[in-house]
Amino acid sequence: MMTSDEILKVVNQGLDTLPYDRKPTSLYAPIRYVLSLGGKRIRPVLMLLSYNLFKEHPEDILMPALGLETYHNYTLLHDDLMDNADVRRGQPTVHKKWDDNTAILSGDSMLVLAYQRVAQCDAQFLPQTLELFTETALEIGEGQQYDMDFETRNDVTEDEYIEMIRLKTSVLLACALKMGALLGGASAKDADLLYQFGEKIGLAFQLQDDLLDVYGDPKVFGKAIGGDITSNKKTYMLINAVNRANDAQRAELMKWIEAKTFNRAEKVAAVTRLYDEIGIRQLCEEKINFFFEQGKALLEQVSVVSERKEVLRQYTNAMMHREK
Repeated sequence: MMTSDEILKVVNQGLDTLPYDRKPTSLYAPIRYVLSLGGKRIRPVLMLLSYNLFKEHPEDILMPALGLETYHNYTLLHDDLMDNADVRRGQPTVHKKWDDNTAILSGDSMLVLAYQRVAQCDAQFLPQTLELFTETALEIGEGQQYDMDFETRNDVTEDEYIEMIRLKTSVLLACALKMGALLGGASAKDADLLYQFGEKIGLAFQLQDDLLDVYGDPKVFGKAIGGDITSNKKTYMLINAVNRANDAQRAELMKWIEAKTFNRAEKVAAVTRLYDEIGIRQLCEEKINFFFEQGKALLEQVSVVSERKEVLRQYTNAMMHREK
């Protein structure tokens, strides 16, 4: 069994040595740039850890795992363009460093490269691997559209929000785990259990992201907190605050949501105080724990000896005990 640190090293070395020898170089330079910006590489690491539950030498499926990481970064590239974000991981985004058209075209090519890399797997698993990847890619687009639709709605329910983050975030973690299991020769039952495990972990992970955006340490979080508050993003926290507030609290909350001009620090402080009064932090922490415990129970059902699951357990525990 390889450790998660050993697997991460293999993933990063693999990304560093991917060839980009096609022309024109101006199309591929932004792709190489995006994949060089770093990141936690959670998806390929989960895929290799899942494979390693059933087989040794997870580096044997490195290329499909790099395909998932390529796909994930393609979604970030286009997200940055849609959000008009200036910075990603402390560096200029592609549309800022180059331009919008380059970001669109390089992103499109990145998606094709992702498919090309995922397809470099054992031929016997190719149909189910591509079917899983394609379904996941469609779902992520659906999740992104729901997220966009929510921007203009003030009646988003908690269930709708959970379904949106399942599609936008969870299914790619679930796909990584199931794909690793399938390529490792796991039974259909174990592959499905690992998919469900990934879904639950993904929900907990995204909810924790929402929590950290309000209550994280900016030095550790790597960016100013309160971004979701300033943009009125329909998070689990805001949705529940509106639903659980008393009349006075709701009136104050709506005043800040509807304000066209405001002092950023003042708005973040006021909404955070309302969250504290309503008990939103505890509510969110309980929901994170709920999904995380569900995920852990699903992992325990996978028919692999407990000791082989320990590296994956430790890795997902570390994912959930983060401050950034």
